[in-house]
Amino acid sequence: MSHQTEAAYGRALEWIHSIGRFGMKQGLQRIEALLSLLGNPQEQLNYIHIGGTNGKGSVASMIAAVLQESGYRTALFTSPYIQAFTNRMSINGLDISSGRLVELVERVRPLVEKIGEDERLGQMTEFEVVTALALTYFAGEKPDLVVLEVGLGGRLDATNVVKPLVSVITNISLDHTDVLGGTVEEVAGEKGGIIKAAVPVLTGAADERAQRVIAELCRERGSPLLYAFPAGVSTPAEGNTAFGELRRIESDGQFLDYRGFARSYRELQIPLRGRHQIANAAVAVAALELLAGRGFPFSEEELRRGLAKTVWPARLELIGKRPLLILDGAHNPAAMEGLAAALPEYFSYRRLIAVIGVMADKDWSMLDFILPLADTVIVTRPELPRSAAPEALAATVKSRFSGKVLVEEKVEGALKRALAMAGAEDAVLVTGSFYTVSEARLAARQGERD
Repeated sequence: MSHQTEAAYGRALEWIHSIGRFGMKQGLQRIEALLSLLGNPQEQLNYIHIGGTNGKGSVASMIAAVLQESGYRTALFTSPYIQAFTNRMSINGLDISSGRLVELVERVRPLVEKIGEDERLGQMTEFEVVTALALTYFAGEKPDLVVLEVGLGGRLDATNVVKPLVSVITNISLDHTDVLGGTVEEVAGEKGGIIKAAVPVLTGAADERAQRVIAELCRERGSPLLYAFPAGVSTPAEGNTAFGELRRIESDGQFLDYRGFARSYRELQIPLRGRHQIANAAVAVAALELLAGRGFPFSEEELRRGLAKTVWPARLELIGKRPLLILDGAHNPAAMEGLAAALPEYFSYRRLIAVIGVMADKDWSMLDFILPLADTVIVTRPELPRSAAPEALAATVKSRFSGKVLVEEKVEGALKRALAMAGAEDAVLVTGSFYTVSEARLAARQGERD
């Protein structure tokens, strides 16, 4: 990247991040107005739309990997990013270039400012702008299909301007309760807002309360409803449920059997760790079955290759071995519960040193899942205004944990301290937020180069 391009890219990111994260006024009016000024790029593309509380990104990455392996030019839009902002929008695994992003920002910025001057619409949010950038980019590149991950909720999410070939809702649990509601039913109603008339819906939501809400929305909109679960989950509808069953765990991932709507496969390999990824893989393969019926067929060999090649960082990601260095972006109770269950099953270690940094607006009760596994906790904060002050977080941890609690203001310092404390047979876990994990991952990579 030239110095000139690098400077322009920095200015573009600074402008994007200067926009409010969430607007005071929810709704799709602003994103629809912006896309209209851009020529409605969202209408030029095929989509699979993926919402849910946890697992959206893992499911999206598996689907994209298989589609790409099947010869389809595949776009992927996800959030948040782990290493670089450009990770959020890619085609066939290649991120948008910094130069192209600068061009798009230069095109979009005056339109965003124009909308902000309209009192009826108000200031756009960062996610609305990023979604518009991605849709405009994809429309110009003309991929065969866009794998589109919901940002927050569904009904009023900026991605909900599309009409997909298939809608997916991975699971439902409480998160962002200040925005989505304080009950599973309320959250399901918001997530189910992505359901479109007559578009097939696939869900991995095992909670019966969520299932009832989703089923009612599908009835209202005339949308076929199908399910995908790990083996052993009760079946809401005979014949309309796919299952994934863990077969074995190996050092480079795990293997599952899949029994679907029309197809079944044995010994599918996924490199992603954790039993929750078996559930995600079942949803991903079931979604691919539905896409096959809508013009995107794939072979068994393409499915196997794609799943085995899936890359999705910061989900039980192992980036160091002596000591183990594990990164996981668990940021709500359901995700942290899955992480806590997976650690002793997928890794062997003497003691665990946990580096934790969370957002101030999250449910800190999620820490109750991971603290019993730790020997020492190092509290830190990522460089983000929303992040919790380390002192406040440390006080909460001390009230729930009898082990040693240390404070490091910066993630890089916390990681260095944890690695210095750890023996070769120990494990260092970085978790609590994708932003925390992102900074730790960058620091670890930098340490390898130094």
